Order: sequence, then C-alpha cells, then structure tokens
Amino acid sequence: MLSISWSSALQVSIPSESNSSTRIANISIINSHDRPFYNWLVKCHGFWHNFALIVPSALFILYLAFHAKQSYKKLWIGRSHIINSYYMIVWLVSLLNFAWCCLQTWECTPGKTLAWNLLTFITTSGFLFLEVSLVAFLLQGNYTTGVEALSWTFAVSGLVVGLDVLLKGIYIFAFGVPLFIENDDKTNQMKWGLLMVHKVALTAVYGFILFMYHSKWRERLPARPAYYKYITIMFCINAFAFLACALSGSGFGCWLYDTITICYHAFYLPLIYGTFLADFFQEDDLNLENVYYSEMKDAGFFDID
Repeated sequence: MLSISWSSALQVSIPSESNSSTRIANISIINSHDRPFYNWLVKCHGFWHNFALIVPSALFILYLAFHAKQSYKKLWIGRSHIINSYYMIVWLVSLLNFAWCCLQTWECTPGKTLAWNLLTFITTSGFLFLEVSLVAFLLQGNYTTGVEALSWTFAVSGLVVGLDVLLKGIYIFAFGVPLFIENDDKTNQMKWGLLMVHKVALTAVYGFILFMYHSKWRERLPARPAYYKYITIMFCINAFAFLACALSGSGFGCWLYDTITICYHAFYLPLIYGTFLADFFQEDDLNLENVYYSEMKDAGFFDID
C-alpha cells in the first residue's frame, strides 16, 4: 500500500511540473505581446540600429515640413520643371524611407516577408531614381529647366530603375534569393554576386564622371563644384559597399555593408537636398549667381592653361 501511494504521488507531481512550465511559457508570450513598443524598437536589429535610422530620417522630414511654405513660394516663382519635380520626389522618397526605417521589425516577423520585400523594393527604387536622374542631369552639361531635358532625364532614370526592379524581382520571387533579408547567410553567392554587380556599376559611373571632371572634358559638365563633391562622396560609398560585398564571407564584410546601408538611408536624402535644392531655396537670384561664380573660380574654371 505504501509503494502504491508513493507511486501515485509521483504520478501527480509530474503533470504538476509540466503545467508549471506551460504557464511560464504562456506568461512569456503574454509579456512579449504586452510590450509592442519595446519589441518594435529593440527586436530584430537592436536599439542603436533602429535609432540611427529613424532619428535622421525623422529630422529631415521635419526640416522639409518646417520650410514647406517658403519652398512652395520659391517653386511657384522660379517655375523650374526640374527643381519642382525633384522637390516632390525628395518628399515622396523621404516619406517612404521613414516608413522603411520605422518598420524594420517586418524583416524579422513571420508573415511579413512579402510586405517587407515590397516596401524595400519601392524605397530603394526611389533612391536609385534620384541617383540616376541626378547623374543624367549632370551629363546633359548645362542647368536647363526645359520640359525636354526633364523628359529625357526621367526617361533614362525610369529605364534604369525598371531594369533594376525586373532583375531583383526575378532573383527574389523566381529564385527565392533573400536580397532584402539579413539572415546571416554569408555564403549565398547569388545574393552577394548581384549586389556586387550593382555596386560596381554605380562605382564605375561615378568614377567616370570624376575622370571627366579632372580631364579636358570637364567644360561639358555643369560648372558647380558642389555637384562633384556629391559625386566624390557617392563614389566612395559605392566603392566601400563593393568591398563589403566582396568580403561578405567574413563578419567584417557584413558589418561594413550594414553600416553603409544605415549611413545611406540616414544621410543620402539630406545630401542630395543640400547639393541640388538648398541653394535654390535659400538664395535670391543675384546672390545665387555670386555663389556659383565663387565656386567656379575656386575650382579653377577661369584659370588660363
């Protein structure tokens, strides 16, 4: 009788321990769902990653909003098709980029893969459109505001972006390559190979423009040193991104690529605004001509060879 009762006691205690572990698991799940803000800010990539993305993008949108009324008046007076179009595109891409920065947890959330891929597709395509259109504008050789120049610039940009979207779409949806998912897969040759081709192409384009600027053909390009400072920065960014892709098999390569991605999404839009739009909004016509003349003189455009 004693052994039977002891055995019964053991049989009772085992389910009790199992129920306890189940309750602990349920409590942890409930706590996880009770802290959505914590999960949004800290989970997936970590606090500092999200902070470095969200804060600069939010500050830039606030800057645009604060100067929106003044900018609208200047746009109405200036009636420049290119400036007006660029200003609207910068606004659109800034909002998309802010949403992308705030929704980083989608990348690590089951069931959000398609939404994350689409959001990243649209956002990165907007960035690429700005990059290509500014390069196309520079290669025209003059600061024109005509509809024909705008149409040519946007046609070239749309063609390049369309090909980029088509290629990436095939990789993601046909071959299942996780281009926009950081899953610590350092050996995915298709993913890093495509990214290397993308970065080396942009590096070559920016390098070619820098070569033209330092050659006898620089007079065919707009005589504004601010544009070429932008080209130099973008050349360095894409060159380092290419290096990071080449070193993707190591931890340093992945860290470098992630760092470049953060810097690009956080600071590219303020960079292009400061390069292409800021002077238009902040200076009157006479002062703007003096600024351009000073920049051209400092860069040696009036030197006699």
